[in-house]
Amino acid sequence: MTPPTGGERPRVLTGIRPTGSLHLGHYGGALENWLKLQHEYECFFLIADYQVSDYADKIDEVRGWVMEVATDWLSVGLDPEISHFAIESLIPEHAELTTWLSWWVPMGRLQRNPTLKAEMDDLGESVPVAFFTYPVMQVANILMPRAHLVPVGEDQLPHIEMTREVARRFNKLFGEGEEIFPVPKGLVGRVPRLVGIDGPDAKMSKSKNNAIWLKDDAETVTKKVKSMYTDPTRLRATDPGHVEGNPVFMYHDAFNPDEDEVNDLKERYRLGTVGDVEVKEKLAAALNTMMDPWRERRAHFEAHPELVREALAKGTAHYRSVAQETMVDVRRALKLNYLD
Repeated sequence: MTPPTGGERPRVLTGIRPTGSLHLGHYGGALENWLKLQHEYECFFLIADYQVSDYADKIDEVRGWVMEVATDWLSVGLDPEISHFAIESLIPEHAELTTWLSWWVPMGRLQRNPTLKAEMDDLGESVPVAFFTYPVMQVANILMPRAHLVPVGEDQLPHIEMTREVARRFNKLFGEGEEIFPVPKGLVGRVPRLVGIDGPDAKMSKSKNNAIWLKDDAETVTKKVKSMYTDPTRLRATDPGHVEGNPVFMYHDAFNPDEDEVNDLKERYRLGTVGDVEVKEKLAAALNTMMDPWRERRAHFEAHPELVREALAKGTAHYRSVAQETMVDVRRALKLNYLD
């Protein structure tokens, strides 16, 4: 997406909840886009620690995951010199804006959100109050830096639509002809959804270890690819196979840049003239070629963790200065200047 012309660069806000290491699904669905956008927009990359759904049970782990996510970002090539890495909870203005915006988000609107409904089903009857506030905080996250574009996974598009609704309503009620908040647009990554390595309908999860993590070494990646689910109806290499819905070919399509090689493998797979071994070997080679520069950068940042902390400290400080400017306008619009 080409940024609009004008003076200052338009802004991007996007983020990830720190729930563990990032995997190839995060790369294809988000980080790949971020790498391009950081050269065109002023990018704010947020580690959304307020929004860890089971935070009360994971306080100790979250601290490590924050550093893990930032290291993953640096490893794939996100540059803190031209973008801003920030930690959500270290910017208290998020909580303030969330509180004010919550007055204009009906509970029914939250309960109809398909992503929230699915997560609530997983929690059963023990749903904490914070579970209803975090979607409003996502709105506040986007509006705080006055973002124009929000790269998200496909499942997050309902959050973007809610943000757009809130921005329009706030501007209409309190803007007095001025746009307090831009109405942002969502941008879905090139790979909207990547399945787990254990099946065409499998969701990647840490507990199942059915993902290829960005920090995996070459040997681990090769081993995981060899174990990948393929076509269960294909009993011998000479049997015609199905490419559609086959996780190995989904990963080829997503990450193997050699289209001629991929098309050749697909044709031979359908004819039964290539075995799973060759298909997997070429996938492992393509993935490791892509990931080798990440490993080199990761080794550097793991040897110098102070650089990771510096990137987070610098980005968070800048983000907070922007948040403070935004809240001056919000408080003025809401006529909170009681003592003036």
